[in-house]
Amino acid sequence: MRTHIPDATVARLPVYLRCLSMRAGTGTCSSQDLARTAGVNSAQVRKDLSFLDAQGVRGVGYDVDELRLEIRKALGLTHEFPIVIAGAGDLGRALANYGGFREWGFSVGAILDVDARKIGSRIGDSVVESMDDLEAIVAERNIEIGIVATPAIHAQTAAERLVGAGVRSILNFAPTVISVEAAEIRRVDLSTELQILAYHLQERSGN
Repeated sequence: MRTHIPDATVARLPVYLRCLSMRAGTGTCSSQDLARTAGVNSAQVRKDLSFLDAQGVRGVGYDVDELRLEIRKALGLTHEFPIVIAGAGDLGRALANYGGFREWGFSVGAILDVDARKIGSRIGDSVVESMDDLEAIVAERNIEIGIVATPAIHAQTAAERLVGAGVRSILNFAPTVISVEAAEIRRVDLSTELQILAYHLQERSGN
């Protein structure tokens, strides 16, 4: 595999992996088939996969299971990543109950909150723990990925505490922008996505 994969390609690799997972054990898959399922063109698929140690056969395609493995290697999904969820409100509880994490190489290592009424309650297989214990939990459970699922007003503080505890990557679900140094931040903003959908709906309607 090459030493650096462009960010745009990295963003498409999980899409390819999901598409290939639906075809697991089926033999081969052409770049055209993968492109059709992923919603891109076949030239883009071939260019993206050229960054991997994946060898397609002209006229045959790629071995599905081998390609899935190469994509997982490229994304660093060769071992399980425990994650910590900051915030045990409705969103945090929904995320903690999400069964798809383990399928993609992640597990809920901890879910934390500052509300004493929530601490000690059970969410799926996890027990809500205190944010006061964040540093010890991150260190003891080797957690490097955190999810911010707090109200917007507390998101920045939660992110700073996660980074201070040793978390190096953060997925922000809070409806606000957070900024911290020494950590990769990705934002999931449902309202923004809905606004984008509204724009495209308007364009299609010609209004």
